[in-house]
Amino acid sequence: MYKEYFGFVEMPFSIVPNSRYLFLSQRHQEAMQNLQAGLGEGGGFAMLTGEVGTGKTTVAKAMLSSLDSQTQAGLILNPTFSNADLLEAICDEFEVEYPEQASLKQLSQAIHHFLLDSHAEGIQTLLVIDEAQHLAADVLEQLRLLTNLETDSRKLLKVLLVGQPELQQHLQTTQLRQLAQRITGRYHLLPLNMEETGKYIAFRLETAGGEQMLFSNRSIKLIAQYTHGIPRLINLVCDKALQLSFHDGELTPSNETVNRACQLIMAFQADVYHVEKVRRVHVASKLFQYAAIATLSVGFAIATFNIAPSYIASWLATQTSNEVKNEVLAGSQRTVVAESARLTAEPKVSKFALPQDIQQHLMQGTHRSLAIKDLYTLWGYQSSLRDDLCLSEPQSVFVCQQHRSNLTSLLALGVPVVLHLEIEQESVFAVLYGASEASVELLVNEKLLVMPKQSLEKIWQGDYVAIWKQPLRETLKEGYQGEAVAMLDLLLSEVLGEVVSGSDVFDRELKMKVEAFQTWQGMSVDGIAGQRTLARLQRLAQLDSPKLMSLEGGES
Repeated sequence: MYKEYFGFVEMPFSIVPNSRYLFLSQRHQEAMQNLQAGLGEGGGFAMLTGEVGTGKTTVAKAMLSSLDSQTQAGLILNPTFSNADLLEAICDEFEVEYPEQASLKQLSQAIHHFLLDSHAEGIQTLLVIDEAQHLAADVLEQLRLLTNLETDSRKLLKVLLVGQPELQQHLQTTQLRQLAQRITGRYHLLPLNMEETGKYIAFRLETAGGEQMLFSNRSIKLIAQYTHGIPRLINLVCDKALQLSFHDGELTPSNETVNRACQLIMAFQADVYHVEKVRRVHVASKLFQYAAIATLSVGFAIATFNIAPSYIASWLATQTSNEVKNEVLAGSQRTVVAESARLTAEPKVSKFALPQDIQQHLMQGTHRSLAIKDLYTLWGYQSSLRDDLCLSEPQSVFVCQQHRSNLTSLLALGVPVVLHLEIEQESVFAVLYGASEASVELLVNEKLLVMPKQSLEKIWQGDYVAIWKQPLRETLKEGYQGEAVAMLDLLLSEVLGEVVSGSDVFDRELKMKVEAFQTWQGMSVDGIAGQRTLARLQRLAQLDSPKLMSLEGGES
């Protein structure tokens, strides 16, 4: 078809997996780094989640290809197993022999002997399970039991669970709390933003032998908008655009052709991806029925919902006030507003006299619950109505609380929070999303706004809402044993900069860590991890927390 017409040596947008077309965006690289750290010494489980087509399997395979010779890995795809089926699949993947009609005990023993033999040879074993959201709770529990075999310093079997956002919900249940506590590395893979979409398209064209970028900047914006940055959908749209362009005799796909391709491809996708319906989609179609609240915030469901943002290109920081542009596409997008240039050209504004366009965007954030929902979304967690009201579900590992601080101390925490702003005596709520030396980035009602820190301080009096994970709630002390003790050791070792013992026994060494932490925090020193100690520890550790994004690129 169009391969020869455009001078390609192969089809650039085939959806058939090909290692030559492995494109690792910054998000994919961050995912690999986080997961590799989570599976490091002492770690047993790691989890990678993301929407369909965002590249989860790509990340998993890239990790497998980067393993050293001292690590053997197995990959299980599309599991719909019973307990016995899972163990048999693991045996088959690692070529472990087992008798016909083997019992669970026989299969477990065969795997344990294999792991011990591998460890004796200095070989670490990694098991990757794709589409893990399909695994039943009892099967996941069986998997946890397999990882009980360990040495003083590490697990003999490490497991990477790869799945859709439903896997997050699955692990929030009481039945799987022990497994959830063992996960030492988590990453939720977001779709590509507009800049990354352009790089992704250019990479595939070049890899296929193309000599030029065939898509204009406007076309890339259209593709990012319609596909919501999902690589699989980008491939389909670009392939269709090249087909149409070939049939119409165009030298390069026109914007009209790309728009037509977007509509043709996306017409066959799920309703949640339809651009004209973005603002009417709500979470009830997946989990909840409170559409009145969910509809307003789901446009920016960048982590757990079926929609993801596309980003508009530049921050016009060097322009004068009459040159500031505000480009807002339909649906979930990024609006970048440059206010810093205004401040150099205009007199200092009064406390509430913000520029009108900035104020208009901020005034859209009048719902505290929607801002809290967006904050949960950054954690890769699909919150409930109680969560959004800062009333944590009884079974939830999250804690939601209001605090006061100054901007310097808050930015030092390095994590997103919900800010309570006051504009013309009206409350406005925005997620602190990113920061640089002079500016901050706020998420307000589906849009990201960049503004100077000094402007934020005019409308923020110090109130904010933070969430963090607190899976440990019950008092722990010397002599206790179990998963909670192992988690306590992990958290203490992280904040104190000490070595993880890998033990699940609350011994003298762990008591000394607790005492050191209590001394450091100016608390009563008794070596007992009571509720106050656990709450302070888990907030400082910021278990699996998202990080503030840097406006210069990457995380701050």
